[in-house]
Amino acid sequence: MSEQPETAGFPAQQQEPPGLTEPMTPRPDHGESSYEGSGKLTGSRALVTGGDSGIGRAVAIAFAREGADVAIGYLPQEQQDAEETARWVEEAGRKAVLLPGDIREEQTARGIVDRAAAELGGLDVLVNNAGFQYARRESIADITTDELDRTFKTNLYALFWITQQALTHIGEGGAIINNASIQAYEPSTSLLDYASTKAAITNFTVNLAAEVGARGIRVNAVAPGPIWTPLQPATQGTEKLEKFGSDTPLGRAGQPAELAPAFVFLASNVTASYVSGTVLGVTGGKPVF
Repeated sequence: MSEQPETAGFPAQQQEPPGLTEPMTPRPDHGESSYEGSGKLTGSRALVTGGDSGIGRAVAIAFAREGADVAIGYLPQEQQDAEETARWVEEAGRKAVLLPGDIREEQTARGIVDRAAAELGGLDVLVNNAGFQYARRESIADITTDELDRTFKTNLYALFWITQQALTHIGEGGAIINNASIQAYEPSTSLLDYASTKAAITNFTVNLAAEVGARGIRVNAVAPGPIWTPLQPATQGTEKLEKFGSDTPLGRAGQPAELAPAFVFLASNVTASYVSGTVLGVTGGKPVF
């Protein structure tokens, strides 16, 4: 089991986007010492975007320990984190493929899918985890066009491009898992643009599930609540970090390790062969309906 903090909030700290794991206090728990696999993904080949850190790292570690080879998409400036994730995948005895690139560019987004499939020998599972937010503002008037463009291209455009390309590789029995958010259901005013993309992702998930179900491909989403990842010190003000997660029924933020089992469940035909078109909330008690 992941060791959980007794209180909400985190020490004041700040990074520039996209953020790295090493400077964080405390360090996030990705399940390095706690996650134990049981063969739920034996022989699977998975691509995890944003797999260098945070939720993506926890998913990559869990997938590897469940028997999957893992391709990791990430920004070039996140190389340090990506190499650490790859090390954990390889320690689990699985193949790790590093795929740096900015998925806001269509050619890059489609290219990492094809490279993942080529180096893994195919593709069975896609996790659309990469995302961006910027919360250091108080009003819609504070959202710049550049920020809007970065958020929508990272969270939505890339998701469309990557999924379109992945569907040329994924066959019957495959799974697509999108990273939604509690923000789709309980949006914060400081995250207006980000919350809008996450609401769109929930709709995308249900619609795509209806389209590709006849091909034997399942499509689901996980909706995290507040999770301690590098994105938080990189995009939140320090005063928000001190209260981060305190508004959940469980009274604290979650750790990436607490998300990974939900992704494993949805990826595996052992556990979720009849689950498609759903959004699984891992929110600390906040409702996702």
